[in-house]
Amino acid sequence: MVQFGFYFDQSRCTGCYACSIACKDWHDIQDNRVQWRSVITHERGRYPEVYLSYVSLSCNHCKQPACAAACPASAIMKREQDGIMHVDQEQCLGSQSCSLFCKEACPYDIPQFAQDENAKMQMCTLCTERLAKQKNPVCVDACPMRALDFGLLEELQEKYGQIKEVEGFRYSAETQPSIIFKPRYK
Repeated sequence: MVQFGFYFDQSRCTGCYACSIACKDWHDIQDNRVQWRSVITHERGRYPEVYLSYVSLSCNHCKQPACAAACPASAIMKREQDGIMHVDQEQCLGSQSCSLFCKEACPYDIPQFAQDENAKMQMCTLCTERLAKQKNPVCVDACPMRALDFGLLEELQEKYGQIKEVEGFRYSAETQPSIIFKPRYK
């Protein structure tokens, strides 16, 4: 099965949020509490040896998505042709009807719900409308430091390696997220 995924170079990310802002703008996400892509700050150490790193994270389009398995309405699906996760908004029961099973099941807290009454689940679509035009997801093109890349997971692994964890992100063998990394600190 073909599987698209992300590469994130933590050593290049400055925490500027350009990826997150571009995503919100491109998809016209009005609710400030909804983030299809977020930047997480990770601090460690003690003065004078303090370390700071970032992780830019969206849906990981997992090989075994826990969110889809937990959805009581089967509204979350993995596309056969490319492994991209998709949410059927009409089939989704909404935040007041399903107890947010998908959000609780995801080890990365990715499923998002607006504050609207009975809001439907939403998450990264990997910009499928841009992919159809042979363009990158908007977050990839927006990164001024070129810390993000996108493509077939197998090709990304050949190009960048097999690292599955960095400061601020732990790999789940159960879900098998489709993301690889270059860490900032070794």
